[in-house]
Amino acid sequence: MSILVGQEMLDAIKRGEIVIDPLDESQIGPGSVDLTLGNDFRVFKKEIGICHVHNESDFADVTDLISLEEGEYITIAPCEMILGITRERITLAETMAGWLEGRSRFARFGLAVHVTAGFMQPGISNHQVLEIVNLGHRPLALYPGTKICQFVFERCIGSARYQGRFIDQGKP
Repeated sequence: MSILVGQEMLDAIKRGEIVIDPLDESQIGPGSVDLTLGNDFRVFKKEIGICHVHNESDFADVTDLISLEEGEYITIAPCEMILGITRERITLAETMAGWLEGRSRFARFGLAVHVTAGFMQPGISNHQVLEIVNLGHRPLALYPGTKICQFVFERCIGSARYQGRFIDQGKP
């Protein structure tokens, strides 16, 4: 497996192996594509008690969906986690996979954009959910449209297609 950089990444986009919608060319870097924060978030309910985690658990049961208007922001307290989503929908060929990564410019504020789910399966076609955590000591205000994370593309040996639970996610 190898990571696509520079012209290889652009060629894969031109061939349709990678589709990013919407995409502005300013988002394309030498080895990744910046993705922007969408307007929809899931905020954890402030409830006391045990949250049971098992194969049938549904995060929607313990969160509330919040949608922001343009110009609004959402605040994350220190040690708080929320779910966000990218504005861009990424569609990958069955021979492509990818990695969602944070950006160091925001990590320096204590912002982590994904807790554990950084790998994106071959053949996906969805918006990327972000597991956003404030690891810093001050509240952080996040604005939709911010280039919050980056996607690194990798060519697979063989082909496969993701068929899991989040096959067509469009909301966090």
